[in-house]
Amino acid sequence: MGKKQSRIGRDFYFFLVCIMPVILGGCSHLYEGFLAKSTFQEANEFFSQGSYKASLRKYEQIIAKYPSAADRVLFEMGIIYAHPKNEQKDYQQSLACFQKLLKDYPESLYRQEAEMMIFYINNVTIKDKRLVTQQTQIEDLEQKIRTKEKEILTQQENIEALKQEAEGKGNEIIALLKKIEALEEKVFVIQNSPADKVLIEKKERRLTLSSKNRVLKTYKIALGGNPDGPKERQGDNKTPEGTYFIDAKNKNSRYHLSLHISYPNEQDRKRAKKLGLSPGGDIMIHGITNGFSLVGDDHRELDWTKGCIAVTNEEIEEIDKLVPKGTLVEIRP
Repeated sequence: MGKKQSRIGRDFYFFLVCIMPVILGGCSHLYEGFLAKSTFQEANEFFSQGSYKASLRKYEQIIAKYPSAADRVLFEMGIIYAHPKNEQKDYQQSLACFQKLLKDYPESLYRQEAEMMIFYINNVTIKDKRLVTQQTQIEDLEQKIRTKEKEILTQQENIEALKQEAEGKGNEIIALLKKIEALEEKVFVIQNSPADKVLIEKKERRLTLSSKNRVLKTYKIALGGNPDGPKERQGDNKTPEGTYFIDAKNKNSRYHLSLHISYPNEQDRKRAKKLGLSPGGDIMIHGITNGFSLVGDDHRELDWTKGCIAVTNEEIEEIDKLVPKGTLVEIRP
């Protein structure tokens, strides 16, 4: 809007520049020989210097002393009141001067210029009012935008607070679930009777404890580094397949704790003998290598044993409590 005001001001200023040579000296010869001449010159000098109040005062003196020069005085006062550089410009005062000139001095030489000035001032006034209205509307919109921004900021702060609260509640829930899980584990160990079967499913990487055909618990496992197919010989890193039983326990195992499986059985020995190879042994269900317990559940990401079945240290402790010596072990492909 500032640019529009500047453009309107410039247009009006250029109009005044074009008309002022006529009004500020073009007709001054009409007053030569009259006493008013020097006073007009003083008024014009004040005007040229930008001393608009002083210029107006001089013109008021002229109109009081020399009524015959009133039309020119009214015209020039109208120009000063409307001049763009006049910080105290007053369009209503300017229009009043020009309208009085037209009414009281119908034969004045300044009549045509006064009519033009009234036309321009009315246009400027209309545009100014329009600009003021637009400025008010813009300010209202800006205020509404600022209000909305504050509301949005408040909402964002509320959302952030709710997120933090929810995060805190989430942490509390997670901690509570862990406590419940720990209690369930303890209850499980206390309430359940010993397992009578250990089922190991190699493809699913799963170990299941059962009692009287009722599942007690399942565990994710890691197998030998070459898990596909049954174990055939010593050093092939395969986990056996077949039916065995727990024939020993080792509390001082290199793998935290271990339950020894009765591999090789008779079928394993016959297969190895036919191949002219040693069937190997030392197949166990065990925990994580001593010194690496921090690996935890991540150990299952890779089949890393030499043919054994591996679980976490916590899990092997639980299995040890539930699986007595002599428990049947079935290992499926």
